[in-house]
Amino acid sequence: MDSRELVRTRSAQVRKVAMKVLELISKGLRTAYFRDELCHNVTLSVNHYPPCLDPSLTLDVPKHCDPNLITILLQEDHVNGLQVFKDGEWISVEPISQALVINIGHQLQIINNGKLKSAEHRVVTSSSHSRTSAAFFIMPLDDCIVELVGALISASNPQLYKPFQYKEFFINYVIKQGKTEVLLEMFKLQA
Repeated sequence: MDSRELVRTRSAQVRKVAMKVLELISKGLRTAYFRDELCHNVTLSVNHYPPCLDPSLTLDVPKHCDPNLITILLQEDHVNGLQVFKDGEWISVEPISQALVINIGHQLQIINNGKLKSAEHRVVTSSSHSRTSAAFFIMPLDDCIVELVGALISASNPQLYKPFQYKEFFINYVIKQGKTEVLLEMFKLQA
């Protein structure tokens, strides 16, 4: 099997996992919402981080939230590098053999009206070990309209975000360099 066929096969397998994860999230939100155009695209990004004696000199992945729906990440078993920001501090995500890490992206936060938050994370370089990760980004089609699940709106939980095309969001994500607060503010409904 050539590399293209391998990526195509693995992407199809990951999409099945993603659909199962989204089905479980739907049950938790008590709504069935994840139509095909919201989770149609699967993009693979493989990153390799060689060791650096002084990690402060390296260009690793700075803090950010992913612009997509969810990210499915496969980390190497033995090397830390992924960190999430929780309660004001960075916490390492310990790799577990043959486990996947699921990160919530901005689109899922918007669709569920902020009940589930985008995972702010970063990658740090090790001084002694290399690290490779494979991230599968599950994202909407460019012209897909992303909007809140109507069943989640109530008097006590008013709609926070306006509907938009995914490509509009992604273009602004790139322009704003992923700055979460500024980016999400652009898509909030005015009070």
